[in-house]
Amino acid sequence: MSIELINDGTLTEDQLELRDMVHDFMEKELVPIAAELDKNATFPLETYKKVCAMGLGTLEMPEEYGGSGVSYLTSALISEEYGWGDAGFAGTMGAHGIGMKPLLFAGTKEQCGHFADVVNAGGISAFSLTEPDAGSDVSAITTTARRVGDEYILNGRKCFCTNAEFADIFTVFATVDRELGFRGITAFTVDRDTPGLHVGKHEDKLGQRSSVTNDVVFQDMKLSVENRIGEEGQGMNLAMRTLDCGRPNAAASAVGLARAALEHSVKYAKERKTMGKAIIKHQAIQFMLADMATEIEAARQLSWYASRLLDEQSPRASEVGAMSKCYATDMAMKVTTDAIQVLGGYGYSREYPVEKLFRDAKIYQIFEGTNQIQRMVIGGAVAKRY
Repeated sequence: MSIELINDGTLTEDQLELRDMVHDFMEKELVPIAAELDKNATFPLETYKKVCAMGLGTLEMPEEYGGSGVSYLTSALISEEYGWGDAGFAGTMGAHGIGMKPLLFAGTKEQCGHFADVVNAGGISAFSLTEPDAGSDVSAITTTARRVGDEYILNGRKCFCTNAEFADIFTVFATVDRELGFRGITAFTVDRDTPGLHVGKHEDKLGQRSSVTNDVVFQDMKLSVENRIGEEGQGMNLAMRTLDCGRPNAAASAVGLARAALEHSVKYAKERKTMGKAIIKHQAIQFMLADMATEIEAARQLSWYASRLLDEQSPRASEVGAMSKCYATDMAMKVTTDAIQVLGGYGYSREYPVEKLFRDAKIYQIFEGTNQIQRMVIGGAVAKRY
């Protein structure tokens, strides 16, 4: 089920065609199986490979590496359709996207070429940063990278690593010296078959269950110095730049999920009758739907604005990106809560999709920097500006 896709007159024909293509793909390939994927907590690997075959696996990678080289705004348009179809799949694609960003910022041509070869063949990437005691405080990571000659030996554990179960290539952050704090953090590109890399348990999650999340353990894993992305100590900067670029996409994905919740709410409100008329005729329901639609549109415009600032390399991109992620993901939680209210008891039942949308929405407020962290970023920028 879909309402007419938004076209405010500012998007190019190429953007609209790509957005519509992804929407049609999600409607045919993901929407019919989303409930089953959620129930079984399984990732549709073959569907992902179809996405890669469509050229969507390396969207933001330059054309010289076989990518599409699209703008951040175009990427946000696609993320909204992923979120509309299945938030778990959107989470997988978002994590895959940020897996390549450090390479785009500081990787060598050989590293970028290898990454592109893996992904264009249907491979998937993972961004391995979070640890049990280092989530919002990235500088507290304890995974070590000890240099011995022309090699690094990695030891440590990561958690909540999206895509790890199927990932063919990892972007891993470790410290070359814990006493240096964030100045010791260094990034590496790691192939899955590297001896010493072990993928741990599959997390049994509340929502976005079609997106697999695992621990990753490194035990005396040896890497060549050629696996290092950029210079020693550059990892913190690469991680923060990556997350800055990922937040408008996360916002757009949350917009897509909320849009799906609104569509289901409108459909139900037109069919459900009380007091002799469809409940959409009742002002109480109309006001809820009006607020949902308004908040979705506001979040969409903020995510588009943040994406355009990234494309323009504006100094405000980080601040507005944090705004977009914070506002859109809080909005998605509110809209899905209201969607359940519109459907009443049916909204609380797994027979109807809004229950899944509600569960899927929650993690948006947590991953890629909690919304409390986003407010710290925004607050710091406001204090500096005024």
